Amino acid sequence: MRRAAVAVAAGAMAVSLAACGSAKESGDKSESSGSAAKGDNIKVGLLLPENKTARYEKFDRPLIEKKIKELTDNKATIQYNNARQDANLQAQQVDTMITNKVDVLILDAVDAKAIKNSVQKAVDAGIKVVAYDRLAEGPISAYTSFDNVEVGRTQGKALLEALGDKAKDSQIVMMNGSVTDPNAAQFKQGAHEVLDGKVKVGKEFDTKEWSPDNANANMEAAISALGKNKIAGVYSANDGMAGGIITALKAAGIDVPVTGQDAELAGVQRIVSGEQYMSVYKPYAPEAAAAAEMAVALAKGESLDSIAKDKVSSGSAKDVPSVLVPVTSLTKDNINDTVIKDGVYTAAEICTGKYKAACDKLGIK
Repeated sequence: MRRAAVAVAAGAMAVSLAACGSAKESGDKSESSGSAAKGDNIKVGLLLPENKTARYEKFDRPLIEKKIKELTDNKATIQYNNARQDANLQAQQVDTMITNKVDVLILDAVDAKAIKNSVQKAVDAGIKVVAYDRLAEGPISAYTSFDNVEVGRTQGKALLEALGDKAKDSQIVMMNGSVTDPNAAQFKQGAHEVLDGKVKVGKEFDTKEWSPDNANANMEAAISALGKNKIAGVYSANDGMAGGIITALKAAGIDVPVTGQDAELAGVQRIVSGEQYMSVYKPYAPEAAAAAEMAVALAKGESLDSIAKDKVSSGSAKDVPSVLVPVTSLTKDNINDTVIKDGVYTAAEICTGKYKAACDKLGIK
């Protein structure tokens, strides 16, 4: 596990070093791009999808903004908005960014397909679009996220590990994410690649808006349909939904392994206490850095070759320059080597009140 955490850190460093090179290569670029003459005085739009998941306001936004400032000697202007899980509102926010004449737009889509026309409008207005975390449809210029199929595989492998020899004679519930999020389909794909043929899926849900409340209601329905003694584990696509699922399980007197994703503080605390089996730790720093680096380069008219080593295609864009960041399975055994080592949380933040004794037992410090 320690090696995995070190690999993640190394990946983050590599992305950062790539940025240093790209930020200094602007001297010989074509002057045909209007933004190329701006130097560091660029205007960047940042649109994030929702605020129910803790990561966006706590990690993504400040990390992206900090990196943009670093890359532009504090000269860039950043315009920010959060769509609060409203696709129509996000379309209006793109219109505002176009009106405000940003040079480049970092976009994490609420609905990857519905945003396609807005992306086209931005590009028609001369604004390059970096798809962040979710692969938005339309003529995007760059993309950064995690290997989302691998995220699902990681969750599936962990759940099988938790079930052990019971897997072949058991059934689980699968709680996938929202159908409007292309990442959710990839998480589901990866999980099924691992779980299918190894364990029976008794009930499976696509959870509207990734809502913990909807996940809770879905779990209650699954318990009612399958019976409280017929559920051996739950695949939950993220930590927020895991919280709602665990509430339903507790109410029914069920204690089974539950997966998660995002390493949210509440999720990490549930792992410490044994209520949740695992989460997927996705280091936001290298993802945010990649988005900032690509956005700054595009705004200045620079090449992405030194930053984006991967290519990803969507239904409407082919071979998009991309940065895909590796992930780690987070369990009670590697909290010190992941979220604490990387400075995401301190032991004091995790080990509050009722979690302190469990933290002490696990050696979290």
